[in-house]
Amino acid sequence: MTTMQKLRAYQGPALFSYGFRPFFLFGAIYAGAMVPLWLVVFAGHVSLPIALAPRDWHVHEMLFGYVGAVIAGFLLTAVPNWTGRLPIQGAPLAILFAAWLAGRLAVTFSGIIGWEIALVIDAAFLLLLAAAAAREIIAGRKWNNLKVVGIISLLAVTNIAFHVEAHFDGLADYSTRLGVGLVVTLVCVIGGRIVPSFTRNWLARRKPGRLPIPFNRFDAITMVAGVCAMIAWVVTPSGRFVAGALGVAGLLHIIRLARWAGDRTVSDRLVLILHVAYAFVPAGFLLAALSAVDLVAPSAGIHAWTGGAIGSMTIAVMTRASLGHTGQALSASIATQLVYASIVVAALARVCAALEPAHSIPLLTIAGVAWAGAFLGFALAYAPLLCSARKF
Repeated sequence: MTTMQKLRAYQGPALFSYGFRPFFLFGAIYAGAMVPLWLVVFAGHVSLPIALAPRDWHVHEMLFGYVGAVIAGFLLTAVPNWTGRLPIQGAPLAILFAAWLAGRLAVTFSGIIGWEIALVIDAAFLLLLAAAAAREIIAGRKWNNLKVVGIISLLAVTNIAFHVEAHFDGLADYSTRLGVGLVVTLVCVIGGRIVPSFTRNWLARRKPGRLPIPFNRFDAITMVAGVCAMIAWVVTPSGRFVAGALGVAGLLHIIRLARWAGDRTVSDRLVLILHVAYAFVPAGFLLAALSAVDLVAPSAGIHAWTGGAIGSMTIAVMTRASLGHTGQALSASIATQLVYASIVVAALARVCAALEPAHSIPLLTIAGVAWAGAFLGFALAYAPLLCSARKF
């Protein structure tokens, strides 16, 4: 049987027919629910039975919980395209999803079950995901794609380190920065593939004009500069040296983004959001550079990367992949455009809350409401597609 015939022959629940379906849907629901809950916990109105400090719980569940789910959905959908093999589906996919869900419950109740048990349960998901993806890539002999598995493996190790550091040091500072750095690097790697590719494909169907410049030595230099700056930032987030490294990386990423002809994509929101999302990458580098010399709060750069680059890019990928892999037209509906607007507002408001401490409470409220609106709006708009079988 061909791969397409095997996909048609699948008789299980539609939700577990492809990796993007359960992880995009429940990852979005989780992200949309957790931030409002975090704001209530932050305000002291609710306490949860977690072993982590409230800040670390928020960071961990966004970085390894939500982002972990989206990485799984993306990777389990991309790997079959890379290898030509049948996607992981049915019972194996359900087991992976159950591992993710068990991790979320374990962390939430870690104060009851103990941090060591929570660590073991939570760590299993990313390790299983990396192993499953590596198996498929090796079987398909697509060796170049193993670097993505390498980043996910490092993220899995960082997750373990996060639990250990949080327990013994009180706060997981190094692990937080390392986790952010790894995911931002993943955004730069994947974004460097899909942003110019999707832009070129869309522009090629329109009137002639400037097209994105293909990956070349400049992109490689930019990636190396970004990774080196991130490593320096993880080791020590302050000082003139790290500020200079972050500043250079930020400027290089601005140039990289400008080479992708994003200004020509305003009329297609599905493409435009990719450029907007990537713009938060250099913004994060530049704000982190300013915070390294005590000119702005450290959280400004961190939230430009997390709420901006990661939040917007994951929304962009989830909407586009959900439409494409369910046989829908690649066009942004009004609901999708509202989701895009909400995530950008959330990111900007959160960064401004760090830059304007005097107005932090209303800005945090705006950010939390907009974030919840973006992800719960995605879940509401896309649940019918994600839970229904594709019509071939």
